[in-house]
Amino acid sequence: MKWMVVLAAAVVLAGCAGKSEATAGPAQAPPPTDVNVTVVIQKDMPIYGDWVATLDGYVNANLQPQVSGYLIKQDYREGSLVHKDDVLFEIDPRPFQAALDQAKGQLAQAQGQVAAAEGQLGQARAQLGLAEINVKRDTPLAAAHAIPQSQLDNDVQARAQAEALVKTAEASIQAGRAAVTAAQAAVETASLNLGFTKVRSLIDGIAGIAATQVGTLVNPSTVLTVISQVDPIKVYFPISEQEYLALSGKLKSGSPDLLRRNSPVPLQLTLSNGSVYPRQGRVMFADRQVDPQTGTIRMVGAFANPGNVLRPGQFGRIRALIGFRKGALLVPQRAVAELQGRYQVAVVGPDNKVAIRTVEPGERVGELWIINSGLAPGERVVSEGTAKVREGSVVHPVPEVSAAR
Repeated sequence: MKWMVVLAAAVVLAGCAGKSEATAGPAQAPPPTDVNVTVVIQKDMPIYGDWVATLDGYVNANLQPQVSGYLIKQDYREGSLVHKDDVLFEIDPRPFQAALDQAKGQLAQAQGQVAAAEGQLGQARAQLGLAEINVKRDTPLAAAHAIPQSQLDNDVQARAQAEALVKTAEASIQAGRAAVTAAQAAVETASLNLGFTKVRSLIDGIAGIAATQVGTLVNPSTVLTVISQVDPIKVYFPISEQEYLALSGKLKSGSPDLLRRNSPVPLQLTLSNGSVYPRQGRVMFADRQVDPQTGTIRMVGAFANPGNVLRPGQFGRIRALIGFRKGALLVPQRAVAELQGRYQVAVVGPDNKVAIRTVEPGERVGELWIINSGLAPGERVVSEGTAKVREGSVVHPVPEVSAAR
């Protein structure tokens, strides 16, 4: 009886389980994944280039003495604005003053020798004139045997001696004048050297920290300080060889000519703290060659710098207009995924199904990316949650405001 009761209970439980399975029905599918989508926008866009920039003085001059001597005075305040011909350093002038005095004495001596030679020339010419008179007078008398022939011979000899004296005196004058010229040059040199003991600035600019202290023996190879002209100030920014070739190709299409010397395209400078410098700059010229180590060519620009706010050595970023794209297709940069060198976008169709599409991106404009091919205007792309979707999956699109708008 016990076994029969257990068997009946098992039959009843099996029947209940079968009825439960029959009424449960098929399993429920999971709900679609929520993803943020944005619409592909088409609009005309200006294209800007963005490069790292280094600031430098418009002119950087190493201040070096032109004579050797002991530095006895510093006449400027370090870091201050100096002007052309301002005296910045002084070298002991006493040895150069002595050399100047000596050169002036040698000049006076040479001038005295010239004066003495001119006096000798006058005497020699007088003697020559008297000798010629005697020869003219005694020549007919000696022919008539009125005077001895020996007297005429003496007159001729005296004339020859007078001519030799004249030539000697003229040579002495020429030598003396040459000595005077050399002495004058020595005086000028000594005067210049004495003037060089006051080391002057050759440009207007900011004078840096003194590299040599008072009391040091300096020479023409010693750098005393560096002066930089900073208004205007130069800015150097390298562009890649590919960018250079692209900009060169755009010249024929009438796009902004950034490469031309003194280009009218304005430059915008963003400083290291993120602030934008309030004045616009201009491109001065492009360097003569591409750096073979970096593959870049240096561009040189200039900015007005009243107040000397910008200083050499600062870093920043240069932004400039390099072209226009008509009818550009724009999507947020975060909507584009890169996989093994290929760029892909998740497109949501009208039926909310996802299609993974390969695209060709172009220039970046702020947070947006221009898509050259692979998309059409008005299509919806996944802007957030791209990693959660797969090809053919159904999603629940949540529209977001496009950054392009």
